[in-house]
Amino acid sequence: MEVNGSIEIGVVYNPLMEEFFFAKRGQGAFLNNVPITVSETESLEKSLLATGFPYDITENSYNNLAFFNHLIMRAQAIRRDGSAALNLCYLAMGRFDGFWEIRLSPWDIAAGCLIITEAGGIITNLNGKSLSIYDNEIVATNGKIHNQLLKEIEKVKRDNIT
Repeated sequence: MEVNGSIEIGVVYNPLMEEFFFAKRGQGAFLNNVPITVSETESLEKSLLATGFPYDITENSYNNLAFFNHLIMRAQAIRRDGSAALNLCYLAMGRFDGFWEIRLSPWDIAAGCLIITEAGGIITNLNGKSLSIYDNEIVATNGKIHNQLLKEIEKVKRDNIT
């Protein structure tokens, strides 16, 4: 729920796993009424990352492949399961250490952004600036690897291989 530009309540439900994620600003993040927090992983090399790809990946050259190809060689592994909302929740509960994606919509990230921040994580845009849910690019982490992930994303952008 957005109030005056601020997400105040976030809810994501995964019916296959019966996982109900929710957060209320200032009151923490929860999975099935149990408090959750982000992971403690401190290095990108030991991190499990998640991302996704736009639906028109074959038609648009700005499709996340350059970021993926670069980061797959710098992280422990990268997962792609198709739901930005769930990826953000999995990051909030420590299943993932970091997440980035491009060309998203507000409904993809709004609830997950609050859930992550309430679980102790950090969210920015790809430039490391404050994120609005109306931005279409996101970097979210446990906070400990945030600058490392941003640095690698910047390398890809600088090398102009996006």
